[in-house]
Amino acid sequence: MSNKIHTDNAPAAIGPYSQAVTTGNLVFTSGQIAINPATGNIEGETIEQQTLQVMKNLGEVLKAAGSDYSKAVKTVCFLADIADFAKFNEIYGQYFTEKPARSCVAVKQLPKNALVEVEVIAEI
Repeated sequence: MSNKIHTDNAPAAIGPYSQAVTTGNLVFTSGQIAINPATGNIEGETIEQQTLQVMKNLGEVLKAAGSDYSKAVKTVCFLADIADFAKFNEIYGQYFTEKPARSCVAVKQLPKNALVEVEVIAEI
C-alpha cells in the first residue's frame, strides 16, 4: 500500500502527480524544479540559485515523508545544460553528503524552462 505525500512548504504538483509517494520503508519524490512555493515562480536565473531552491523543495518533501537527505539511496538529476554540471555538483554535494547512487543527464528542456530537476528515492 502506498501513501501520497503533500506539503505546502514545497511547490504543488504542476500536473497529475504527487509530490512524493511512500511505500514500505521508502519514499519516492517526484522531480523538483526551482519553483518557489510562496510565489509559484521559478526562483533564480542561475544554476546555483535554482539548485539551491530545488534542494530546499526536496528537503521539505523528504521531511513531510519522515525522511531527509542522509537517508537518500538514489537520485536522478536532469540538467538543461551539461556545462552546468560542476556548479550543480558543488551545491548538490553539500546536501547529499552520504553519497547516494546517482544518475545525472542533460536533457533538451525541463518544465517551465528550469535549469535543473532532481528526484530522490530515500529510506524513511
